[in-house]
Amino acid sequence: MVMVQDCCTPDGNVMILACSGGSNVGQLANQAAVELTREGFGKMFCLGGIGGHLSGFVQSARDVAQLVAVDGCDVGCARAILRHSEVPLQNYLVVTDLGIEKNKDFNLKPSDIKRVKDAVREVAANGTAKTQQGQLPTQGCSCCG
Repeated sequence: MVMVQDCCTPDGNVMILACSGGSNVGQLANQAAVELTREGFGKMFCLGGIGGHLSGFVQSARDVAQLVAVDGCDVGCARAILRHSEVPLQNYLVVTDLGIEKNKDFNLKPSDIKRVKDAVREVAANGTAKTQQGQLPTQGCSCCG
């Protein structure tokens, strides 16, 4: 049986660009990206390299079949980096939109990490970008409804 998750992430070919900001939600985004990469769901990629306009990093982000950007909060650093680097925003989520309050407590709760990981998988499977304005359709893979 082929699961939607498997169909939409062939060979783990999802680029995950995560905030790693100085708050719990930035670190939750980062930790979720690390764990998803370890689990074979996509590959974490260097957001800093894109922000630094390193040509290979920017071109890789432009060329990837599927990208999920994860910001910790509505400041939207990852979103701004992609926009400034002219990388299309394919799939996007904000950790605080999941009901997790931003603070300086770096003792991350496993339940919060799981919530973020589940949200990344959902956003990737649905092929939508979650922004402050709501759900925006994007071109996802053909197997995902």
